Amino acid sequence: MELLALTVGKIEENCYFLVGENRDTIIFDPGAEPDEIKDVIEVNNLKPFAIVLTHAHYDHIGAVNEIRATYGVPLYQSSIEKDWLVDPMQNGSGRHPEMEDVIIEKPADFYLDTMGTNQIGEFTFDMQHIPGHSPGSLVFLFKESGFGIVGDVIFQGSVGRTDFPYGSHESLMEGINNHILPLPGDFVLFPGHGEPTTVQQEKDTNPFLNGRMR
Repeated sequence: MELLALTVGKIEENCYFLVGENRDTIIFDPGAEPDEIKDVIEVNNLKPFAIVLTHAHYDHIGAVNEIRATYGVPLYQSSIEKDWLVDPMQNGSGRHPEMEDVIIEKPADFYLDTMGTNQIGEFTFDMQHIPGHSPGSLVFLFKESGFGIVGDVIFQGSVGRTDFPYGSHESLMEGINNHILPLPGDFVLFPGHGEPTTVQQEKDTNPFLNGRMR
């Protein structure tokens, strides 16, 4: 298993490519710059077979239409945010008058609503719902491989914003405490923005987790 990352868009969102045998690939959060995403696919001889969303804010879904159409792959997301794909005010793009509304042309093909062990293609993972940054935020924990794709739940030195509509700092911190902090210290967290980190690094230095900030 291999994980590639590409930072896209004005908000520098991380799009991830989870690569398995025969180069079969899940694309997580294709947020913008579809041509750049396609370049990564072509250069690395990837074979996309699914798009998976950690959540449906505009900066995580902006390239879905073109990537989906180009490769004919299904889209997976939480049903909690299914309406966000077609509602710019909910996905956030409509709150920025300087940018085009982000509207996804077709609903998701599959909804990720059963927590715990899940499988997409050859990839098996522990999926957990951690609301707070958005109501349908999901994290994907590949425990045997020692890493997780965590969207905007937790970052290096910070946690997800909760001042958006439907935000809840209390729910976010409860989810982090229940599902992230019990992981091994060397477990690597790949966030939706910024650099990777580890559980132990965040326990030691993240002001939201060590009591310096609430």
